[in-house]
Amino acid sequence: MTRTPVEGLLRDLAPQVLGILVRRHGDFAECEDAVQEALLAAAVQWPAHGLPDHPKSWLVTVATRRLVDQVRSDVARRRREEWAFAATPADELVAAAPGERAVPDSDDTLTLLLLCCHPALTAASQVALTLRAVGGLSTAEIAHAFLVPEATTAQRVSRAKQRIRATGARFAAPPPEELPERMRTVLQVLYLIFNEGYTATSGASLQRTELTAEAIRLTRALRRLLPDDGEVAGLLALMLLTDARRGARTGPDGELVPLAEQDRSRWQTMAIAEGVELITATLRAARLGPYQLQAAIAAVHAEAPTAADTDWPQILSLYQLLSRLFPNPMVTLNQAVAQAMVHGPRAGLALLATLDGDERVARHHRLYAVRAHLFELAGDPAAARGQYRRAARATTSLPEQRYLESRAARL
Repeated sequence: MTRTPVEGLLRDLAPQVLGILVRRHGDFAECEDAVQEALLAAAVQWPAHGLPDHPKSWLVTVATRRLVDQVRSDVARRRREEWAFAATPADELVAAAPGERAVPDSDDTLTLLLLCCHPALTAASQVALTLRAVGGLSTAEIAHAFLVPEATTAQRVSRAKQRIRATGARFAAPPPEELPERMRTVLQVLYLIFNEGYTATSGASLQRTELTAEAIRLTRALRRLLPDDGEVAGLLALMLLTDARRGARTGPDGELVPLAEQDRSRWQTMAIAEGVELITATLRAARLGPYQLQAAIAAVHAEAPTAADTDWPQILSLYQLLSRLFPNPMVTLNQAVAQAMVHGPRAGLALLATLDGDERVARHHRLYAVRAHLFELAGDPAAARGQYRRAARATTSLPEQRYLESRAARL
């Protein structure tokens, strides 16, 4: 489904408003519930009556009133008095409280990211909660990113909010000794947000540029916070090099254009130059990590003037290193393509066969699609056609579905 301008604005404002409320009032779960109610009210009222002059202040005010109503009905007078700010004008709610410094929205969002990555939560819950609260992804989208059932993700989000409340976590930057571990989870979250924006899991559009832009913006902010962190730099380089291809990934009617067929003159040369420079400097100075290796692979693709000029042996070597140091079924999937380009499609198909028993990807549309492509390269059109059709049935992205069906029909 294509998002309306109001929906896009609400997605942008949601983490900012949640950050403001949690910073002031402390209870993550109650604040998140209040923000969701405010977003629902805005989704109903704004299209009918027009945008307010100050949309964020409007959301903060409505969410604050929801909090006050909850407090008045559920807690004693002592706690009600702590929330006496309810009459404060909306523009003052956004400003700093007495004695408190004004925190820019970007700082609020980053602090919210770190709060969602609280050490009391499991890694899976940290990622799910951050994707929900900061990235604005739906439960279904998070489940797809995790390769787990939707019900599992819903439970993770609910339990994470309850755990945040139970720990009494404050809305503040973690102590220095906790920052590296929190940052690893934050990077994973941003990576998943970017991937959802670059190739949407469902709907009529292949890409959701508001998500890729937000992921890049937050990663740049993290880079400023941690300029010597190799993985932060690697992730930013990976995003830049990947997003540089955005304009060439779709045709005039929004149809998917695969990498090998893209018009590379439409790639963003400035983003490529920045990404290549960043990953080159990082690889020389920092400890090797998965995001740096993926960025190095993206740089090899980006520097090839044509698809035929791609240095596949180098890409295969990088994937082999990545698979050995940081094994993952999606890495194996991509490695199979590189292996096919270097050693032939049957070699790639043999590597794909090792994933058939892996429940995380055994029924994923990308496994079917890659196998179809390799069967096509191997001169087996019947097998390729069947795999393309299975892939088309498995995906919920309409552009991907149309592309896969067209490949099957062509064969």
